[in-house]
Amino acid sequence: MRDAVIVEAVRTPIGKGKPGGALAGVHPVDLLAHTLRTLVGRSGVDPALVDDVIGGCVDQVGEQAMNTTRYAWLSAGFPESVPATTIDRQCGSSQQAVHFAAQGVISGAYDLVVACGIESMSRVPMWSNVPPGADPFGPGLAARYPEGLVPQGISAELIAAKWSIGREEMDVFATSSHRRAAQAHADGLFDAELAPVATDAGTVTADESVRPGTTPEILAGLRPAYADPAYAERFPQIEWSVTAGNASPINDGASAVLIASGETAARLGLRPKARLHSSAVTGSDPLTMLTGIIPATDKVLRRAGLRLDDIDLFEVNEAFAGVVLAWLRETGADPAKVNVNGGAIALGHPLGASGTRLMATLVNAMHQRGARYALQTMCEAGGLANATILEAVMA
Repeated sequence: MRDAVIVEAVRTPIGKGKPGGALAGVHPVDLLAHTLRTLVGRSGVDPALVDDVIGGCVDQVGEQAMNTTRYAWLSAGFPESVPATTIDRQCGSSQQAVHFAAQGVISGAYDLVVACGIESMSRVPMWSNVPPGADPFGPGLAARYPEGLVPQGISAELIAAKWSIGREEMDVFATSSHRRAAQAHADGLFDAELAPVATDAGTVTADESVRPGTTPEILAGLRPAYADPAYAERFPQIEWSVTAGNASPINDGASAVLIASGETAARLGLRPKARLHSSAVTGSDPLTMLTGIIPATDKVLRRAGLRLDDIDLFEVNEAFAGVVLAWLRETGADPAKVNVNGGAIALGHPLGASGTRLMATLVNAMHQRGARYALQTMCEAGGLANATILEAVMA
């Protein structure tokens, strides 16, 4: 059976997704193109050998419309003969791109493929692809869920209520994310994955949303972000604990990984960083929507024939602190192994780019810590979740 290995992984620093943010002046096609050039350049491969480029992007409209991945590849100056496509599995879009790429390699459809992701939330704000008054759900879904679905922030509040996760616990978790991310930057732990971006204002070399001085006391002063009388009446169990401080910010960024068959890597003289051991995707309740990471973790472990204790490192996307804390409650994973270099609350969450951003960080953390197995999982809108297990490649 063919295997799929990651031979290179890069990401841009993550900018604040608002006007004036570090990367706000960079067109998303150019931002992804820069990442692709860095990926190919560091690997040393001939770009003409790439069989396909699969990119994740959530808001595929405006400057991110018309198959952004294809135009980023061309903008990078690479061969027109290499195809590309853009996919959407919400926040897990580029992690799903990795799954599709690995499946193509394992099946024999690909020998060398790029999985990547992009989101410029400063230039293409969230929900830009849903015009005012548009109904993205349709009457059939409304009939199935007559009380209506809810925004992700309300889902996060429902999760906090169900698992009895209080405001203080979420703020402590968020503080830890910032401290870990700041320490990782100080120790140079992101250096191998970062692709600094030159802008008119200078070169961006670090993640812009990390706040080393964050404390639980500071976060305690923030107001609840989603308090709404209508939802309060519908869900009296909610205590309104989710704030801008214990949730991921709005961001700009791009990331990419290069995946090959083991045979192709050997033939081209590429050194694998990790093997894509197993993958899974699940669906769950679209109301709470963000809990799919719990069954996805169980599913990928069963598929891999591994136990939770076999996993040395975890990357669990920090869309909201309560989501990761609920996952910890259910799985019993060791918090010391989770998001060891900080997570999206500190580093940022540029939607379509986050899957391969987490993977770039995870691959490097495996090498830094001598991990054999690592697991990545992401919650996704609509009640979806991806999970991937990586295995270190022995020299």
